[in-house]
Amino acid sequence: MSPSGSGSTLALLGGTPTGPVAPEPHPRFTPDVIDRVSDLLRRGCTVGLNKHVAEIREAEESIAAWQGVSHCLGTSSGHAALHCCLMGLEISSGDEVITTPYTWGASTSCILHNNAIPVFADVCPETGLLDPATIEERVTPRTRAILAVHIFGQPANMSAIRAIANRHGLVVIEDGSQAHGALHQNQKVGTFGDASGFSCMGGKLLASSEAGYMVTPRADVYWKASLCTQHMGRSSEPGFPEDLLRYVDSLVYTYRLSPINAVLLTAQLRKIDAENQGRRRNVAHFRQAMAGVESARFPSYAEGDDPVYHMLTMNFCPEVAGVSRDTYLAALHAEGVGIFAYVPSPIPTWPRLNWQTYTGPRVMWTESLRQSGVDYRTMECPNAHTKVARSLEMSWNYIEEDPERIQRLAAAFWKVEENLGALREWERRGA
Repeated sequence: MSPSGSGSTLALLGGTPTGPVAPEPHPRFTPDVIDRVSDLLRRGCTVGLNKHVAEIREAEESIAAWQGVSHCLGTSSGHAALHCCLMGLEISSGDEVITTPYTWGASTSCILHNNAIPVFADVCPETGLLDPATIEERVTPRTRAILAVHIFGQPANMSAIRAIANRHGLVVIEDGSQAHGALHQNQKVGTFGDASGFSCMGGKLLASSEAGYMVTPRADVYWKASLCTQHMGRSSEPGFPEDLLRYVDSLVYTYRLSPINAVLLTAQLRKIDAENQGRRRNVAHFRQAMAGVESARFPSYAEGDDPVYHMLTMNFCPEVAGVSRDTYLAALHAEGVGIFAYVPSPIPTWPRLNWQTYTGPRVMWTESLRQSGVDYRTMECPNAHTKVARSLEMSWNYIEEDPERIQRLAAAFWKVEENLGALREWERRGA
């Protein structure tokens, strides 16, 4: 049953817009954390070299406890956190890393930046998550790791991916940058891998200004990542391995976490579980209100898998709508819905990876790809193309549970659904 009043003329065709349904501002910081940051600025305490700085230690220990792992390394960004994973696991120099073609570029560029070679498996067309069934055929003698991405806050099938890695003696990296608190088989993502990277920039679920963190159950990974990315390798921290002391120098990536962002992260961590639950409840209200809309459909998830919602992903059904996705998006935009397609194309099609035909500015990875002989033009990922063509995303900062507000959002989709005939005619006329 459609929401009341949704059947009027589409705004795209001259009608009155349903109107935007504004989410809460995000991130939001409490007065006490703003006071703590102000105090740091007043005292000029803006540099955090290691855990000897109280704010860094507090943030890293709090995150490690919340994630349920032994070690956390705060970083300057989510990309830095992923790069730390590769350095801590000593993946470099032509090593192959099997990963997803459907993601934000940082999940691939961290591999390239450490002189390793991305190899793309395919994804599940409904979710865009790495499909374990397509991984083993990509394994070669040069394969060292599998890097899975929990895109849109959906948990990848880490139990299956971990089993494949164990069979072939590979390490596992998780990109949880959009998935703080997501569960696979009732276990938090970020706890299945040998190392996991998370982004904490201002748009993420655990939001600061610009930051990230790596978590790992392995002390050796923590220290090797620190050696390569932190001031003097954090060699003054208790427990620094004696066998690494001779390698401590300033030849590092400067990926350290600011005390200001450390304070923000510690405070945000205290409320992320409640905020995630609010987002989940609003998604449940939205799915209920959307029951009967056939032109856009939701992914389904296995029992024990519980996403979080940095973004909400759906799939456009052109065979139902009878119009192009661009036309469908235009109709929703006119009604005031902020909706988009997040991934523009599968990553192996991007020009800067295809060294055989690339003619643009010189990039650091071209020679490594050439020497490896990799040819991304031959890596077939049809399901990634399907997800790219059908995907619909909305930023989901609907944190405070509000069924009436979510009903108004669904009303815009119902309005488009009930006017598909008029929309088809509009598109047929070339408008």
